[in-house]
Amino acid sequence: MTDDNFSEAQASVLIGTTEKMVEIWTRLSPEKQATLLARFGTEENALAALVTTHLVAGQNEA
Repeated sequence: MTDDNFSEAQASVLIGTTEKMVEIWTRLSPEKQATLLARFGTEENALAALVTTHLVAGQNEA
């Protein structure tokens, strides 16, 4: 069985990253938002892709 609980530090990083991605989303041009929506289907999926990309990029820098 896997442990699905986040530590306080992990939760903080995840929340902070998500807040940044939402901020970035609101700054995207309508055309870029439309492109992401066309690719991922929903704003939630597009944001999830942005967050995942950001997290993976951060791991590669370590």
